[in-house]
Amino acid sequence: MKNILVISVNWLGDAVFSTPVFRALKENFPQAKISVLCVPRVKDVMALNPHVDEVIVYDEDGFDRPLLNKMALAGKLRSRGFDAVFILRRSLSRTFLCYLAGIPVRVGFAGKGWQGLLTHVVHDTGVNAIHRSDVYLRVVESFGVKVTDRRSFLEARPDIVSGWRARLLAMGVSPGDRLIAVNTGGNWNLKQWPVECFAELVREIENRKIGKVVLPGAEKDVERVKKIAALSKVNPIITAGDTGISCLSGLLKCCDLLVTADTGPLHLANALGVGVVALFGPTRPEITGPRGQGACKVIFKDVGCNRAPCYYLECSDNKCMKAIKVGDVLQAIAEIQG
Repeated sequence: MKNILVISVNWLGDAVFSTPVFRALKENFPQAKISVLCVPRVKDVMALNPHVDEVIVYDEDGFDRPLLNKMALAGKLRSRGFDAVFILRRSLSRTFLCYLAGIPVRVGFAGKGWQGLLTHVVHDTGVNAIHRSDVYLRVVESFGVKVTDRRSFLEARPDIVSGWRARLLAMGVSPGDRLIAVNTGGNWNLKQWPVECFAELVREIENRKIGKVVLPGAEKDVERVKKIAALSKVNPIITAGDTGISCLSGLLKCCDLLVTADTGPLHLANALGVGVVALFGPTRPEITGPRGQGACKVIFKDVGCNRAPCYYLECSDNKCMKAIKVGDVLQAIAEIQG
């Protein structure tokens, strides 16, 4: 095969988990051009994947939502002459798009009643009990693609890394300093560690001279980060609100370690080779734990609620995250730092 399309998953962490798929395809078909079709929110992650040759954006909630635009996209894909497509997530709309595009080999999970849109159906038995990365790898493995490395892998842009090194130097970070990023956000509240715990952690890292602390985050995290910085009574470096995916990858690459809950930046950092301390509560490390190049310590406390992985958004006490103590995190940092 000379021209391969991959239909991506939709979320940052999952997009990182899918990176071994692209490496396996490139190793098995070294002369092939590997393209990926993805939604806008993960296009910057795909751009950091050295095994992706082309990123095609599918704006399903915007430009590509009208039927005529979907048909135009199908025509665009048809004109590319793809030999095969690997569809990493169960999706009728994407599978139908590939069918309309006339891609001769279509590999993916099927829903009831539309198996006929695929030429190779991937069996989904047991996928809910294995790591997300292994779910995506099953798609290519079912087609006979050999997988030699199941780790996530991304590369930050050198110009952005060097830009951050200069900025951090101006912020008081010396070349020999250990820089510890503390990501305080999360895509839903149950996965977030309490603000007071983060503030105590920042204070202890700074006061014990374990390292200098930087607090990244999205625009929505700015107020939370400012509150944590104030409660800490020290002066961490705040970059929240100034870190899109490409920019964040450069910042993380400058760090020695990231402390974070189970959220996208955890997997981004670990895929970049950065060490991580991962705080898990309502989700399960064996399903969404870091699988990247960097060192890793996962902290998970069994509080006996029998809900993990938990999507019980009405939980009143979030006791699984509260069970993680600042001392647990400091010990994990020490173990990684050696």
